[in-house]
Amino acid sequence: MLRVIYMGTPYFAVPALTALIEKSAPGALLPEGLEIVAVITRPDKPSGRGREVAFSPVKQTALTHAIPVWQPGSLKKAEHQARLAEYQADLFVVAAFGQILPQAVLDMPRYGTLNIHASLLPKYRGADPISEAILQGDADAGVSIMLLDAGIDTGPVLSRKSLPLSENETTGSLTIKLAEIGATALVEILPEWIAGKITPEPQDEQRATHTRMLKKEQGLLRWDLPAAVLARKVRAYTPWPGTYTYWQGKLLKILSAHPLSVEMAEEAVPGTVSLREEAGHRVLTVVTGSGLLVVRQLQLEGKKALSSEEFLRGYLQINGQVLG
Repeated sequence: MLRVIYMGTPYFAVPALTALIEKSAPGALLPEGLEIVAVITRPDKPSGRGREVAFSPVKQTALTHAIPVWQPGSLKKAEHQARLAEYQADLFVVAAFGQILPQAVLDMPRYGTLNIHASLLPKYRGADPISEAILQGDADAGVSIMLLDAGIDTGPVLSRKSLPLSENETTGSLTIKLAEIGATALVEILPEWIAGKITPEPQDEQRATHTRMLKKEQGLLRWDLPAAVLARKVRAYTPWPGTYTYWQGKLLKILSAHPLSVEMAEEAVPGTVSLREEAGHRVLTVVTGSGLLVVRQLQLEGKKALSSEEFLRGYLQINGQVLG
């Protein structure tokens, strides 16, 4: 029986955990079967207006299947490493865990530590690779199964799977798709990895690119940028950190939008609101550095989210005003 410890926190890590649970019986994936002896996830933290403690999606999944959950915080502490060694795990599997594992931890399992990373490595190492793929306007995205080393997503790759990106893809929708692809890729390569039939492929450092963790302030829209860039930003930052501007001193969230290539008058000021008919509906558009951003859905501070047409019924005075 292969002893596995699974490390992860957000939804992205759930499908792979579920897949391992479903295929744990002898012969389902491995001749000897596998046992998830523990799930390690980040400590619980308060969330929402009530600041109630919320369990991570991975913790909820583990508890549903009666798998022991451990939330030690940093695994750099010697006492945590000592406890981790007591599990005598044969394999660690990591997905969106949120911390860099020290070499002492990586050296523990005899089959190493496999990581499910949401990009086609060596492209987009680091945090938030899904958002970055959309933000850069990539034609496709994907998942890599890699052997972790002490660097940030620098280890050799065992498998890659890709899918084409649609023009309406958001980080939320793409995360769901890539999580399922990652689960499939993991269960496909795991038997061969355990059998010693896979030679990990070193990454090409010359092609490596990196991402950084998104911050709330990055969602502020700069209207001097092209409409196509702004539309990608809206999709890339959905659901978090979201994109926004300001109108009459209030935060105005832009929840859904698409670009429109039109010739703009030289005197058109980026951020200026205008109205337009689209598919029989009146919509709000914003002048950008190149073209118009057609806003499909938006939300004024303290109000509920509305379609562009619904918003204009109550705030027609926004026409002709400059946002930002």
